[in-house]
Amino acid sequence: MSVLYWIDPAVTLETGTMASGTPARPVDEAHSRGLVVALSMITTVGAVIGSLGTPLIPSIATMFDVSVSSAQWSLTAPLLAATVSTPILGRLGGGRLRRAMLLTGLGTVVGGLVLSLVAPSFPIFVAGRAMQGLGLALIPLALAVARDAVPLGRRASTIAFLSVTGMAGAGLGFPLTSLMAEEGGLRAAFGLGLGLVVLTTALTVRYVPRTTVGEPVRVDWVGAVVLSAGLVAVLLPLTQGDQWGWTSPWTLGLGAVGVVLSVGWVWWTLRNGYPLVDLSLAFRPGLASPNVVSVIAGVGTYALLTLCVVAVGTGPDAAGFGLGMSTAVTGLLLVPYSVLSVLGSRVARLMSGRWGNDVLLPVGCVLSLVSTVGLALFPHSLWQLLVWMAVNGLGSGFTFASIPVLMVPHVPESETGSALAFNMVLRSLGLTAGSALGVALMLILGGGQSGFRGSLLFVSALWAVGTAYTVVVSRRSPTGRADVSSAPTRTSLDLPG
Repeated sequence: MSVLYWIDPAVTLETGTMASGTPARPVDEAHSRGLVVALSMITTVGAVIGSLGTPLIPSIATMFDVSVSSAQWSLTAPLLAATVSTPILGRLGGGRLRRAMLLTGLGTVVGGLVLSLVAPSFPIFVAGRAMQGLGLALIPLALAVARDAVPLGRRASTIAFLSVTGMAGAGLGFPLTSLMAEEGGLRAAFGLGLGLVVLTTALTVRYVPRTTVGEPVRVDWVGAVVLSAGLVAVLLPLTQGDQWGWTSPWTLGLGAVGVVLSVGWVWWTLRNGYPLVDLSLAFRPGLASPNVVSVIAGVGTYALLTLCVVAVGTGPDAAGFGLGMSTAVTGLLLVPYSVLSVLGSRVARLMSGRWGNDVLLPVGCVLSLVSTVGLALFPHSLWQLLVWMAVNGLGSGFTFASIPVLMVPHVPESETGSALAFNMVLRSLGLTAGSALGVALMLILGGGQSGFRGSLLFVSALWAVGTAYTVVVSRRSPTGRADVSSAPTRTSLDLPG
């Protein structure tokens, strides 16, 4: 089978040595496979823990005697923490501290799960959930480790697989927590999460190698504070606007502050000698398209997931809209999405070997477009929703698996963690906007089936824009080659498996 993989310029195929003449470390096959398992656990468990609690919101509200809208903070807190911490961990993990940052993040998630398990009050429970958000922030670091430590022949496929397991993990978190809610309640769900993270930490200690090369990383802490404040100010109105009111002073005021802080951060970053994120690198040729599509994919994917949950769990209303099914069925609805997203990443690998990388993002956008239009027109039975979720999962597999593979050859090795972290921030912003936008648009457009259909057609328009954009960009850059003066070289070889 013809597959693509990326070769670091410091390593030569002929000799297997570093450019300096130092012999490359022999590859232990068992250790290599263990490393891939450890990294896949980091990306999957991080996403599962981040989404842990969605079906449990009514149970959380009952346990702590708070309103359902207040219980939503069990989802908002980890999302905010992940978005804020991702660029910081990405920068700190750009050198010899990468393994230490992974273990620190996993340790923080373990502490957060323990805190949520024993929390005597709702504020302490939310604090624990915020700590768990660091699990999502570890995904770019896992991808950066794969770039540096996975053998060349498996590098591209591993990076693609790790990227898509993050989204598949988020999808699996819904049915997993739904089942636990039905069988064991709130404590059992978080206890299971704790066991998974402890296992992941042990695998990380065993298989993720220490890094002794690279200069100590300087972190722009001023930029980190400004960016964090700006992201929180933007995300809070998106996640709480439904409760506060979309035209309330809090919503509009915080949103405006967030925009101002974000603009100020861009100004500061462009003038800083050691920026938190190199913006000139983030939007250079070869990176602009994956970054733009990340935002669109985040909005489109989570809007679809949210609206599917609404369609299954509500109704039927007077017009017959909604299926009115149980929490467990709502969770299982996302299983086809998760399974097909992993399968989509494998199909994308085959297509990249035959037709090149330029087809991957357009195909992913088209599949997602088909799923949103299909759901808008045919949401009348469970089997139809399952079909559209499966098609969207296939599109997500193409999109999210191809984004890091397309980015890595255009990024200098020392900037891999930072560039992927910035892409994750864009994705998180899109996911947050999508989860809020789907329901908000549905209400604005009149609710019921007409609001549901209008919301999905709006999302479909976004996917159409994404499709057109990726097609135009791929035509302008038909070879998809990286700038080898500052990034790894791309090559294509026929390899078994």
